[in-house]
Amino acid sequence: MTLWFVFALMTVAAIFAVLWPLGRGGRDQNQGSEVTVYKDQLVEIEHDLAAGLIARPEAEAARVEISRRLLAADSSESALAPTSNLKWRRAAAVLALVGLPLLAAAIYVPLGSPALRDFPLAQRERGSGPGMAQSLENLVAQVEQHLEKNPTDGRGWNVLAPVLERLGRFDEAVRAYRNSITYNGESAERRSDLGEAIAAAAGGVVTADAKTEFERAHALDADDPKANYFLGLAAEQDGRKDDAANIWRALLAKAPADAPWRPLVQASLARVGGGGTMPALSNETIAASKDMNEGDRNAMVRSMVERLATRLKQNGDDVDGWLRLVRAYLVMGDRDKARGASTDARQAVANDSERLRQLNEGLKNLGLDG
Repeated sequence: MTLWFVFALMTVAAIFAVLWPLGRGGRDQNQGSEVTVYKDQLVEIEHDLAAGLIARPEAEAARVEISRRLLAADSSESALAPTSNLKWRRAAAVLALVGLPLLAAAIYVPLGSPALRDFPLAQRERGSGPGMAQSLENLVAQVEQHLEKNPTDGRGWNVLAPVLERLGRFDEAVRAYRNSITYNGESAERRSDLGEAIAAAAGGVVTADAKTEFERAHALDADDPKANYFLGLAAEQDGRKDDAANIWRALLAKAPADAPWRPLVQASLARVGGGGTMPALSNETIAASKDMNEGDRNAMVRSMVERLATRLKQNGDDVDGWLRLVRAYLVMGDRDKARGASTDARQAVANDSERLRQLNEGLKNLGLDG
């Protein structure tokens, strides 16, 4: 009896959900805001993944689910039309009030199983991944069908392109990004996204076409982080490691301390010998930092760097310590402090020729004159 009472309440709620918009003077158009929210959530996932705040499997699952909702919101916005005729709205309300319970009962009685036990959660989780991916593919197909009929729908291409890239359909993503630029107009972000898709289609190689797009993005916005990063990557792939290091150092120097892509640029800078790692942390410090937010973690690192600077002023014979300090300032984008630390280091070891030689070699590897 309790189960049927619950079903009755659910039916009433469903009827109310149908009648509520029909009884209003117009329908609020909120799909656009939904699309914006979902796109922002995709960006936040990228930020959290780059910052190490979320594991890659969890990030992929979240991307698929949010992309599914994004495409559903975009498709529903194109498919739905406002109901303005009062007569038809009243007819629809009566049909919902009478027909919905009858239809639900007619379907549930032969097909439903109220006595069936709940499906185990573990089995549901194992079966959700492939189904979710298939659902996303189906929604992509629906949007593609919509764009075949409305090829000039710039917002549709703008929504579709990043989803295709997430699914690994890079050639199609390139076409979608080009159409997005054609029908939405160019911007640094769109040019950078197109360049990234071209590079992904080439297996991570920044081809001439991709480099052209990044240069166009840089011309539109000299501070665009994606364009600058990939221009540095192009320089590295061309064998110009010094140029790559200079591009990435400049990018870090202008970047906010909490920029989510900082670790990627720092790792790339270290790869070309430009110094991209922070001072070594103890195991206890690393364990404590895992539970911190990004702001607290940055504050902790800066505090650690200041303690290292204070220690070196008291005992300046530690060449490795001086190099860690200079490298830390470079990573944080404070080149003036890095030069000041290098000057202090030379003065501290000036009477020891071997230490001075080691220091100068290390500073030269970090991009400072030895």
